[in-house]
Amino acid sequence: MDCNQIIMNYTVPPSIEDLEVMAKSVFESLPEEIAEYCDEIELLVEEMVDEGTESELDLDDPFDLLALFKSGKEISPGVERKDSSEDDCLVLYRRSILDMWCETCDDLSVIIRQVMIEELGRCFDFSDREIQEMIRRHYQGML
Repeated sequence: MDCNQIIMNYTVPPSIEDLEVMAKSVFESLPEEIAEYCDEIELLVEEMVDEGTESELDLDDPFDLLALFKSGKEISPGVERKDSSEDDCLVLYRRSILDMWCETCDDLSVIIRQVMIEELGRCFDFSDREIQEMIRRHYQGML
């Protein structure tokens, strides 16, 4: 599809609130094999990766990180708390997702769905093949 022929529904970029609504809709329809792990997960949308996370993950470019699963048990990646008072959460990064949207010209809800399935799939130890299969099945279900 030629990107010049796509008519966008936005006159301004989608806001954090817009992405939250889209992400919550996707979250409610995740593949069963991932959804069974997601009962206690909080969903957040932030503008950009914060400097602490960027430094901690040693990112070359903050736009490379589209989403991050944060365990309430972890103080930092690989270091767990003895007592957890925080919930697990999936953070989506608005600017990175919109940047991908502009580059690919794909449907924004498809991008959000793919980002969420990939991040959660990796966190719950699904293989790359299983993750790609879930994305493919979910995409076909949207057509």
